[in-house]
Amino acid sequence: MADDRYEAHDYYLMDDLLSDEHKLIRDSARAWVKQEVSPIIEDYYERAEFPKQIIPGLGAIGGFGPYIPEEYGGPGLDQISYGLIMQELERCDSGLRSTSSVQSSLVMYPIWKFGSEEQKQKYLPKLATGEIIGCFGLTEPDFGSNPGGMVTNIKDAGDHYILNGAKMWISNAPFADCAVVWAKNDEGRIKGLIVERGMEGFETPEMHGKHSLRASSTGELIFNNVKVPKENILPNKDGLGAPLQCLDSARYGIAWGAIGAALDCYDAALRYSKERIQFGKPIGSFQLQQKKLAEMITEITKAQLLTFRLGQLKNDDKATSSQISMAKRNNVDMALRIAREARQMHGAMGISNEYPMMRHMANLESVITYEGTYDIHLLITGMDITGIPAFE
Repeated sequence: MADDRYEAHDYYLMDDLLSDEHKLIRDSARAWVKQEVSPIIEDYYERAEFPKQIIPGLGAIGGFGPYIPEEYGGPGLDQISYGLIMQELERCDSGLRSTSSVQSSLVMYPIWKFGSEEQKQKYLPKLATGEIIGCFGLTEPDFGSNPGGMVTNIKDAGDHYILNGAKMWISNAPFADCAVVWAKNDEGRIKGLIVERGMEGFETPEMHGKHSLRASSTGELIFNNVKVPKENILPNKDGLGAPLQCLDSARYGIAWGAIGAALDCYDAALRYSKERIQFGKPIGSFQLQQKKLAEMITEITKAQLLTFRLGQLKNDDKATSSQISMAKRNNVDMALRIAREARQMHGAMGISNEYPMMRHMANLESVITYEGTYDIHLLITGMDITGIPAFE
C-alpha cells in the first residue's frame, strides 16, 4: 500500500482568500483521501476497477452535489467549496474526481435545476449520500464534439415514451442506478429524461481496454424500445442548452481538479529533487531541475488565481460558459505538461507505480479530451472574442 507523502503548496498565499469553512472542507477531503483512497488507488488503477467501497465516504465529505441545497439532502455549500473538493479528489486520481463530478454536475445538477419537485425529492437525497449512483448520457458513437447531431430518440406512446439509441464513453454507467439521458423527441427537440436500471431494454455494458482513467468505470448506455414514464421527463428546460449548462458545471469542477493533479506531480518532483543524489549532490541543486520546478509552481499559481476568480464569479452567478471553457482548457493543459516534466525529472523511476506521474499523465490525456476537447475549447474562446463561430 502506497504512502501518501503529499504536502500542500501555496506560493501566492491563496489560503488567505479562503474562509475558515473553505479550509475545513478542503482539509477534511484531503485527510479522507490520504487515509482511504491514496493507499489503494494504484492497485485499483492496475486492476482497471473503481473502488466502490469508498462511495459512502465520498458522500460523507460532500463529494456528491456539494452545492445542492440542504432541503434536498445536499450540503448547501458554495462553488469554491465544490472546487476545493474536486481539487483534493483529482490530486489523488482523475478517475475519482470523474466519479464525483459526474454524480454532482451531470446527474444531480440537472435534476435540481430542470427537474420537478417530485423528481428532486425522489432522487437527490439518495444521490447525495451515494445510496444510488447516476450517470449522464449525451455522447454518442458518432456524435462527440457535435452533440446536437444525436440520433437517440423518444417516441410518444401515450402515458410513456419509447426510447431508442445508444450512448458511449459514459462514466459510472456499468454500476449506475439511474441515468440522465438526452434524446430527441418527435419534433427534433432535445429532452432530458431519467432512465432507471431495471427498465426493460436498458443495458450498460462496460468498456474495456482503456489506458487512461482505469480506476474509473466507463461503459455504454443501450436503449432498445425502453418504456420511460412521462413523469421521468425533466420538465423545466429542454434544447441543447440544457445538457451544455450541466457541462459548464462539470467543466468548472475539472478546472479545479486539474490543479490537484498538477500539485501532486509537482510535490513528487520537488521531494525527489531533494532526495535523489547524482554527481555527489541532490539533483535539485542543478539549474535545469530548478528551472523545471520554478516553471511548474508558476503555472500552478497562475491556474490557482484564474480558478479562484472563476469561483467568485460562479458564486455571484456571473461566470460565462466561455470563461469556464478557458479555465478547463488552460488548467488541464497545464497539468498535463507538469505531469510530463515531473516524469522526466524522475528519470526511469518516473514510469514506475511507486510515483504518481505516469498515472496522472495517462488520466489527463482523457481529461483534456472529455467534456470539450482542447481544440473545441480554443474555438469557444475564439468565437467569444470575435463573435464568429468556427464550428460550422
